[in-house]
Amino acid sequence: MIFYFSGTGNSRWAAKYVAEATADRLLYIPDEMRGNMIYTLQAGERIGFVIPVHGWRPPVLVRNFLSKCQFVATGPVYTYLVYTAGDSIGKATEIFEADLAPHGLTLSAALSLIMPESYVGLPFMDVDKPAKELAKKQRAATELKLFVTDTILAGATGVRQLVRGPLPALFSGLIGGFFTRHLITDKRFHVDSDRCTHCGLCASVCPVHDISGGKGLEPVWKHQGNCLTCFACYHHCPVHAIEFGRQTQHKGQYYYNKK
Repeated sequence: MIFYFSGTGNSRWAAKYVAEATADRLLYIPDEMRGNMIYTLQAGERIGFVIPVHGWRPPVLVRNFLSKCQFVATGPVYTYLVYTAGDSIGKATEIFEADLAPHGLTLSAALSLIMPESYVGLPFMDVDKPAKELAKKQRAATELKLFVTDTILAGATGVRQLVRGPLPALFSGLIGGFFTRHLITDKRFHVDSDRCTHCGLCASVCPVHDISGGKGLEPVWKHQGNCLTCFACYHHCPVHAIEFGRQTQHKGQYYYNKK
């Protein structure tokens, strides 16, 4: 089974590729959070996680899922992780492993894929230019294919193909903590009423249903602490009517299949 989460489509693309190549079932973590979250594994069944990096850490939603779910297995389980990130992942894998440990599971293999940038919540961060976006996608496709064939399907263990970047402890620790405490919030999102066409797309793509709205309605964020600041609402808005404070003014938009 493959558990995945995606806001702007990078991890969704990777998860679907792995599922098709391995014939393993695909489970969307936000949907699974509404179920009993008890998973009984068949003999020899793998567990895969395909998720983005948020602030050099696993997404809060994924960490909450791991704290609540239960895996039932009769023997060792081949477990792997695929991260997608716009740049580096710091010590996100080590944090994930610590969250996984209470289940008696250890990572057999891990891969980080450098994908097109989608985080635009800081002044110095924007989406990639088209040429860089394409190059990242092409390289990620090659790396993922090799990881599936040479690692997952081969049952290889001890594999760590990770782009941790400089000062990984600092970025996943102090900076990641600041990110989690202050930048994961829906309170900065707002809509330009003059631009908004009331299409309802933003509400429909929010993975945690944090936006009240729909076709014919202007979006309203719920402020209930569920927002992941994945920027799916911002990136999918067809008229760029959604902003995150002043940080997103005049910035680009990206999601995996954006034309």
